Amino acid sequence: METSDYQFVMGYTNYILSDHDYGQGIPLTMIEVHTLTYIEDHPDVTITELSQIWHKTKSALSQVITHLEREGLLTKSRKEGNAREMRLELTELGRRMSRAYKRYDTEDIARTTAELRRECTEAEVDAFYKVLSVYNRVMEDDFQARPPRRGRRAR
Repeated sequence: METSDYQFVMGYTNYILSDHDYGQGIPLTMIEVHTLTYIEDHPDVTITELSQIWHKTKSALSQVITHLEREGLLTKSRKEGNAREMRLELTELGRRMSRAYKRYDTEDIARTTAELRRECTEAEVDAFYKVLSVYNRVMEDDFQARPPRRGRRAR
């Protein structure tokens, strides 16, 4: 990897782990706000299911869920028929936050795409998105073939 590759990875990592205000006055990381939007789009999802889908430990996701619950964005309750699983449900504030983020995300993608198109050709932008798509599939295949170790490095 060239230096610029590492700079991108580190910069993006810092970006997604930093707090942002998505218009509701509650700063959240991208992981936290994406958790809200996923719960809104997939009612009754559990921490275990999120853990499997996102390749995160249940412990790491429990920390995210606890923070969101403290902020009044979601509630947890025992899932009917399975006392071990927690049902996650957004509060009204959580739904507003999720929807505010979706609007923010749509606008941000449009701004980013416009910036890319100012400096890159249409073909270069299309090639970039194709490479990202393939890279995502390669990473997913790798996760399936070799699940990450659970613990600090898997978070």
